[in-house]
Amino acid sequence: MNRLAHSLLISASLLAVTCAVGCGGFTKEEAAEAMEEIKFSSQSEALTTNSVEISTNFTLGGAVEKATAELKDFVKSQLPCAEVTLERNDVTQSDTTLVIEYGKNPGTCTYRGHTFSGTHTISIARNEADDVLVDHVWDELSNGEVSLTGSASVEWSRSDKTRHVTHTATWTRLSDGRTGEGSGDRLQRALDGGIAEGFSVTGSRSWKGKSGQWDLDIDEVEMRWRDPVPQAGKYTLDTPFDKQLSVSFNRQSETAIQVTIEGPRRSFDFTVKSAPSGKVEQALTFDSDEAAAEGTE
Repeated sequence: MNRLAHSLLISASLLAVTCAVGCGGFTKEEAAEAMEEIKFSSQSEALTTNSVEISTNFTLGGAVEKATAELKDFVKSQLPCAEVTLERNDVTQSDTTLVIEYGKNPGTCTYRGHTFSGTHTISIARNEADDVLVDHVWDELSNGEVSLTGSASVEWSRSDKTRHVTHTATWTRLSDGRTGEGSGDRLQRALDGGIAEGFSVTGSRSWKGKSGQWDLDIDEVEMRWRDPVPQAGKYTLDTPFDKQLSVSFNRQSETAIQVTIEGPRRSFDFTVKSAPSGKVEQALTFDSDEAAAEGTE
């Protein structure tokens, strides 16, 4: 074999290897898997954020011990099912840690549409007028859809009206036992209708899912408590199959959200609906010449 032919053969082989991992088009199977991971991730995000939201109900700028007592009273008033106890913080040597065990007592365990079980520990580390720091530990915290074990640090500013949340956790979807493990670093802000409606998020999340590592950049994504996926904003998602995806959200109606996932050469549209029964119905269409396909889960 002459030198030119040999070089061409090597080049062709390298191109084949490179294209095997990066040059192929974006497939409907990859789109469906990405959509499933987005929904799975959104479920754990909603649970962590809702449990964090409980801990914001105390007067800013007062003594930490007083804030802890106010928070204890709030949790007992909103979630009478919970047994709430005070523990001494080993660092501050003061009663600034709450241990909440959901379901220990009779009464409702529902807050902002999530019905809790498991254990949630809250420690108020700092309570200045414009600088608050609260630490969280979850032990099999569940809302009936996912179960979560992990920890978070939450710092917020009254003037900026934002919360800075960093977390590490493992979670399990109760319906099928699917698990995830990851971390996040993001800023949260209440929607225009207030935190009772939902929140917007900017930042990042990373997790290890069924197929490998997923890395997510979050750009002004809006989530309502009652929706299965965000209603607006954009994700940039790095996938285990070596393709970067752009994911955008657009509300179509009160119960339907369109999710567009764009990858190499192709894009896919999903319509995710919240059914009256509480199930999530998902329809999938393609932007190519292929026939549309539909599915329900």
